[in-house]
Amino acid sequence: MTRTNLITGFLGSGKTTSILHLLAHKDPNEKWAVLVNEFGEVGIDGALLADSGALLKEIPGGCMCCVNGLPMQVGLNTLLRQGKPDRLLIEPTGLGHPKQILDLLTAPVYEPWIDLRATLCILDPRLLLDEKSASNENFRDQLAAADIIVANKSDRTTPESEQALQRWWQQNGGDRQLIHSEHGKVDGHLLDLPRRNLAELPASAAHSHQHVVKKGLAALSLPEHQRWRRSLNSGQGYQACGWIFDADTVFDTIGILEWARLAPVETRQRRAAYSRRAGANQPSGR
Repeated sequence: MTRTNLITGFLGSGKTTSILHLLAHKDPNEKWAVLVNEFGEVGIDGALLADSGALLKEIPGGCMCCVNGLPMQVGLNTLLRQGKPDRLLIEPTGLGHPKQILDLLTAPVYEPWIDLRATLCILDPRLLLDEKSASNENFRDQLAAADIIVANKSDRTTPESEQALQRWWQQNGGDRQLIHSEHGKVDGHLLDLPRRNLAELPASAAHSHQHVVKKGLAALSLPEHQRWRRSLNSGQGYQACGWIFDADTVFDTIGILEWARLAPVETRQRRAAYSRRAGANQPSGR
């Protein structure tokens, strides 16, 4: 059986960074796999995880729990039957609802395959002060479904966000664990704790976003005459925009980072994946 953990968290909470840390500190004799889904069509999470050494399956641009879980089932079955990993980490989109995923993982068909362990929710406590995030149904249900709450980005905490976290914990913590973390540094031993939170979650009523055919970053390509492509996705009042550039495009590192820092958008995260060209000092855009 494959030890399996669901790692949830709202947009920009640090899920992928936490998973990268866990992969970097895993037992080198174990084979790990990651099933990752993200809100944007351009699969940056998959690109960031691609060099981790783990088996990887992407479900970009949509929601792994939609269409009766079919996209997730296909990816899950592929990893379990072909990869036979010792551990599987599942990272749903930051707008994903955990109920359908947990229902699927605990379905009788997966009993011989999956040993479901603790569910972790990566939380940026500052979001508790953000009305749009705190009122989001999926944000609340991700916290409600977790066995362990990882209060990430402790280095950026404020007295107000810490107070908000403590108030939330007093009201909702119960017998669960609250862990503080910086830069996604999550203790791997937490993954082996048992799943104890069996609270019944409501079905999501906010499940409205576009569903078109999506491809992971590795599968996307550009026609010969095209140097770049922009892809969009939207849902639940949020929008994602990603760009893919051909491998010969070269950016000035300082300039592109300054652009990302000053971009006039209300966002939870700005990320980029790039590869360094041989003999070049600048990263080539992807």
